[in-house]
Amino acid sequence: MNGPIKIGFLAPYSGVYPFYGHHLMAGILLGLYPGTVNQAEFQFVPAYTQMGDPKSTLDAVNKLVFFEQVDMISGLISYKSIPGIIPVIETYSKPAFFFDLGEFVPYFEHLSPMIFYSSQQIWQSQFALGRWAQQEFGGTGMMVMPVYEAGYHLSSAFHKGAGAGGARQIGLHTLPRDPGNIKNLNLDQFFIDIKKNPPSYVHALFAGNFGRKFLIEWRNSEFYKNIPLTAVENMVYEDVLEAVAELDMEIYSAATWSRTAENKRNIEFVKRYESSGGQMANIYGLLGYEAGLALREVKQHMLKRDWQTVVALLQKESVTGPRGERNFYPLSGLSLPVIDIIRTITSSKSIYKTVISQGNGLKFDSPDFREIHEECVSGWQNPYLCI
Repeated sequence: MNGPIKIGFLAPYSGVYPFYGHHLMAGILLGLYPGTVNQAEFQFVPAYTQMGDPKSTLDAVNKLVFFEQVDMISGLISYKSIPGIIPVIETYSKPAFFFDLGEFVPYFEHLSPMIFYSSQQIWQSQFALGRWAQQEFGGTGMMVMPVYEAGYHLSSAFHKGAGAGGARQIGLHTLPRDPGNIKNLNLDQFFIDIKKNPPSYVHALFAGNFGRKFLIEWRNSEFYKNIPLTAVENMVYEDVLEAVAELDMEIYSAATWSRTAENKRNIEFVKRYESSGGQMANIYGLLGYEAGLALREVKQHMLKRDWQTVVALLQKESVTGPRGERNFYPLSGLSLPVIDIIRTITSSKSIYKTVISQGNGLKFDSPDFREIHEECVSGWQNPYLCI
């Protein structure tokens, strides 16, 4: 067969990061090519998947396979959509390389030898931050989040980490959704609760504009100087903090990747990404780049459309990228990330981030996480930040 390799790209809606798809695809091409990108060898075929629910995802996969005649499937996906698309992928031998932010602890009840994953693994950073916060501040912490964030494993992973750090219990405050105004963030009851029973630390889980609003209200409250604040890593991305930098805040978080990390491979990635696209390197560009590095190793077989060899090699392969060693097939073990505990101080002049400790993650199939899967049988179907 002649022509470029066609990669079908699943793209759910995200009001928080509307251009994530462009960043993922740009990262893939940079990883695939150490030098100049050959635009004639690969072609992306995007497919809109609504909010990323299983039905919309399956419909998009069917369209890509049967109508667009793609060679491979990729894109942003929720683990909850995987069981429905496995029969199509396996029946028609379409390798898949998916991306996720790590909103769920992986539970690969439905494994496929054709499917590979590049994940930010936020659940890992949540676990590490929970353990560090409990060891650092002691006592009884409090988690606060809207209903949306409560529908994932982010709070459960932090809770498990705090337990590993010695916590006997941890408070949980889920903010009710205002049906009359879904953009309304009301923290009145939360502030009343923590005034009555001050926690030793607060852990905030918010996405998008709610994250900015929470930081502003926290800074304007009586608690910001007296109760340490920890936050999920997407709340301390540069685009969020730039809007509130003048607030003079101190926030603790954990992350598996930093744009300013000084290892050689990260410096190379950031330089190439920012010079080629004219925009700041970000987590989506990184996830795509890591996948591209893996695909570079099998590119000669992809161009020959020898998919059997491609799949066999990807199952065993690991690459060394900006985050260190990475592999992408669950049964190969999925490499544990290095997790930095970061103190962020904002001021009107700048945003200062300092690595103050390093945390540890756990294997996704650790017994410590069995309870999460047994007790959290439901949850949102859309990928994280696809709101």
